[in-house]
Amino acid sequence: MEERENLKRFTTINFLNFALGFLGLQFAWQMRIILSAPVTEGLGASPFIYGLIWLAGPFTGMVVQPLIGVLSDNTKSRFGRRRPYLLMGALITALALWAFPNSAGISDFIGNILHISMPAWGGLLIAAIMIWIIDACINIAQGPYRALIPDVVPQEQHSVANSYISLAIGLGSVIAAATAPVLKYVLHYQMSIPAQFIMAALAFSLAMIWTCMTIKEKSSLKLEDESKDENTKSFAESLKEFFLLSPEVSKICVMQFFTWIGMMCLMIFFTNFAIHTVYNVPDLTKLAVSLQGQYTETLTKATNYSSICFAIFNLICFVIAVPIGVLAGKFGNKKVHIVSLLSMVLAYLGIALFRTNTIAVAAFMALSGIGWASVCALPFAMLSRYIKPGTEGSVMGIFNIFIAGPQVFVCTLVAWIINNSIITSGNLVNYHYEYSFYIGALCLLIAACITNVIKEPKE
Repeated sequence: MEERENLKRFTTINFLNFALGFLGLQFAWQMRIILSAPVTEGLGASPFIYGLIWLAGPFTGMVVQPLIGVLSDNTKSRFGRRRPYLLMGALITALALWAFPNSAGISDFIGNILHISMPAWGGLLIAAIMIWIIDACINIAQGPYRALIPDVVPQEQHSVANSYISLAIGLGSVIAAATAPVLKYVLHYQMSIPAQFIMAALAFSLAMIWTCMTIKEKSSLKLEDESKDENTKSFAESLKEFFLLSPEVSKICVMQFFTWIGMMCLMIFFTNFAIHTVYNVPDLTKLAVSLQGQYTETLTKATNYSSICFAIFNLICFVIAVPIGVLAGKFGNKKVHIVSLLSMVLAYLGIALFRTNTIAVAAFMALSGIGWASVCALPFAMLSRYIKPGTEGSVMGIFNIFIAGPQVFVCTLVAWIINNSIITSGNLVNYHYEYSFYIGALCLLIAACITNVIKEPKE
């Protein structure tokens, strides 16, 4: 405890070095968000199958991150408790990012090696496996990364640290989303999807290596004698202690649950929304191969448009990340977060209502970026007020359940609703992807109402 109280204050350079790894992480995650839809649809995935593939995120988040959190709290290493997990997660993710867009080729390669004819769904199966590996390994890195904040950053700077992470999330996402459209419309070069995933793999691994080299986490070899009784707890014990921290912790968890239903309604379905609703490209899996080619140009335009919208969305997050932290310090995390969530409710309704207007959809995506900046920082800042020393990893891991869990709802029920909202025109089939934004707006409104009843501790 005394060691925690004597932590050296972070400088701006320290914060930037710390945040760079999260920039790389978010770069990779953004590529996975934007481009997984066209890759999996090209392999034959329906909206519902696409939703089921996305279950990789919540299931790995609910299982992997809490367990890794507890393991990292108890890890004894001369490199510290967290850094081994950051590096392992980044490097394995990089390999899976390379493999994902090449799933069809990998399936054919396996068939040639085994001298068998692979089924038509072989490529989709490989893609699903790669998604699971990507999501699991991102979770291996993400939980210990958040837990590193109270390990190395003084308590009075926790809100600032989380704001820098929010800034890194915004910047990493902007760069990831904007690269292909900028190359296309400025340099007239269309970057291939596999090339974009290779870029993501390099960004994640190199950025995380830099953070691990520049942020000196103290050796955890000496923790055994000093904190054995406190830190060597089972996951069940950690879960029980988590909910005993404060009654407000439960409210924060419920708020986070509904927030992330709303967030994932956008994250999972926006690219499909852009392709099939904004640009009116029909479900290509329902068309003969000979007819799919006529939509190639429109599909590319729609994918680039989705990337531009995500770039705008994350640019706003980047621009206001630090101001959000400053405002939260002045007016309180609660008030700022409520306003931010309500701005996202308005944005979602605008996206759904003006769904065929490319300019309006992009403008409302910009507005939703305000809420995203807050979601990336303030719930964690609110929770950190209740964390006991030595339990950071397990607390952040358990808290991630309320980020990952809601995704199951979106990946199954929301995906099912969309899959059954069929629009037919002749032999063309499409879906009401705007339904995801109506559902998301309702859940974000509920999250804002719950935030309003959370009592923040006095200084």
